[in-house]
Order: sequence, then C-alpha cells, then structure tokens
Amino acid sequence: MILVSACLAGLDSKYNGKNNYNGYIEKLVREGKAIMICPEQMGGLPTPRDSCEIACGAGGDVLAGKAKVIDSKGQNQTEKFLKGARETLKVARLYNIKKAILKSKSPSCGFGRIYDGTFSGKLIEGNGVTAELLSGNGFEVMTEEDIPKK
Repeated sequence: MILVSACLAGLDSKYNGKNNYNGYIEKLVREGKAIMICPEQMGGLPTPRDSCEIACGAGGDVLAGKAKVIDSKGQNQTEKFLKGARETLKVARLYNIKKAILKSKSPSCGFGRIYDGTFSGKLIEGNGVTAELLSGNGFEVMTEEDIPKK
C-alpha cells in the first residue's frame, strides 16, 4: 500500500481548487494499492485556499519551530500544516504504509525541492512539512516527478 497526494489522483484538492492528475496514481488508487491524503485539507485548510510557502527555511525548520508557513496574504498557516502532517503520519501508521508519492514542490508534500517562501516561483533544496515528517519517521518518499506520467 502506498500513500499518495489526493491531487495527483485527480481530486480537486489543490490550493486553487484544481488537481494535478496523474494516470499512474489514479490507477494505483483504483486498484486499491494506494490511499489518498491531502495534508492541507486534513490540517483544516479549505479548498480553494490562498497559496502557501515556507518562509525562511524548509519543512524540517517548521517542525523544529524555526520557520513558518505563510499564505500569499501574509497569514500564518503553520499550525494547520503541522496538524495535517501529523494526521497524515497517523493514517500511514494505521494502514502500515511505508512509502509515499507526494506532490512535488508543495509546502506540505514537496520532497527534494520546494518554493523559497517569496512567492516568486524560485525553488530551493528542502522538503515540505509532511514530506519531512514522513521521511524523518523512516518512510520512503518520492514525488510524481519520479514516476510515469501516463
């Protein structure tokens, strides 16, 4: 069983109310091989919502209390991102899942590269809050960029 970002399976859960459909991910879900999650929704954010980025760091810094997740209007959404990450970890443990395919560049799900917190489209090395929490707890994390696009 694999944990997957719901937006990749075609669920309209993205910040702008749309999705990031990937046929391979949808197939995994349809075949019962994957469980969909959206950490941002699980943390209490609505869809659609203002876009968010991690200011002054990455997911590990947020988990350590050294950085914040800020939306495009300047509102602090850190607690909702932390709650969503913790709830995602609970789901993964409940289903005994050890692998996740998450949405690249996201402040929640990004793995390896995320937006830099300036809302300018610039990428930095680092993980989103959920990806960092999962990785730090021994989960294999990858993004849709690592799999077929079908």
